[in-house]
Amino acid sequence: MDSLTQIALGAAVGHAVLGRKLGRRALVYGALLGTLPDLDVLVPMGGAIENFTYHRGASHSWLVHSAVAPLFAWGLARLHRAREISLGRWICFVWSILFTHALLDVFTVYGTQVFWPLTTAPLALGSIFIIDPLYTLPLLVGCVLAWRRKLAPGATRGVAVGLILSTLYLLWSLGAQRLVLSEAQASLAARGLPRLQVLATPAFFNTLLWRLVTIDGERYFEGFYSLVDGAPVEWHERPREASLVAPLASEWSLQRLQWFTHGFWAVEHEGDDLVLVDLRMGLYPNYVFRFRLGQCQGDGRVVPAPVERRRRPFDTGRLAWGFSRIWTPTP
Repeated sequence: MDSLTQIALGAAVGHAVLGRKLGRRALVYGALLGTLPDLDVLVPMGGAIENFTYHRGASHSWLVHSAVAPLFAWGLARLHRAREISLGRWICFVWSILFTHALLDVFTVYGTQVFWPLTTAPLALGSIFIIDPLYTLPLLVGCVLAWRRKLAPGATRGVAVGLILSTLYLLWSLGAQRLVLSEAQASLAARGLPRLQVLATPAFFNTLLWRLVTIDGERYFEGFYSLVDGAPVEWHERPREASLVAPLASEWSLQRLQWFTHGFWAVEHEGDDLVLVDLRMGLYPNYVFRFRLGQCQGDGRVVPAPVERRRRPFDTGRLAWGFSRIWTPTP
């Protein structure tokens, strides 16, 4: 999730655990700890694909959190010895903030490697967009109310309500996703494609319009379904051209992206370059994560090329289309 949301969640969880003892400090420490795991983006991992796929790895592991929480807790306990807060309470404070940071990321389409290093497969539910104001706003309001009330009776009430509302919204997103997947499978069955794996994730900033992706060999289908207008799923068939990168099958960069994308990828031409596209984020043709992996030679051979991320400008028109599509089916 975005940094503001993680800061708000960390502050809210911190205040819920130790707000009565620390007051505003619980919000501040919670906000700092809540953004700590995402600071791994500041550490160069060695290349474009490494930076992309190693983020949300060790820093988001619940096993790592369990190991480092006592260390942070010990430091905070030393700093606030006069507060008479047990080391166990401090450990609970730190661990809860780190744990919920990674847990929230699990609900996004990219997920996180919460059991690193026992397994490196990202756990991803994909039921909420990486920025969703309806999730973040209750947390922010609760934190603002707690900040204004300091240690006054009822200061934690706003935070508690914010956490409850945001949690209910996450549960709603899972229920909505389940409904959308059911509609998508029925729609694919009607097209004679009943057994394809479907990715269902919110289009952006809401859980009313859902984007669907499914892979069928050398082609993929992208679709949209609104929970509001009641129209059937709109599927758009596009070429995947996976066979173009078959000569690169032994390359680590291709293997890593195939694994990280859970198979939701396609290949695009940019001149002589072959660009692998992560289909999980963005709207056609402006997908967010695109990497050049190979190059077509004059004799028809495909050879590895220096890996680099290829960016496309964000199309604001597609954003406007997405909001209108919530309420109005595409003709």
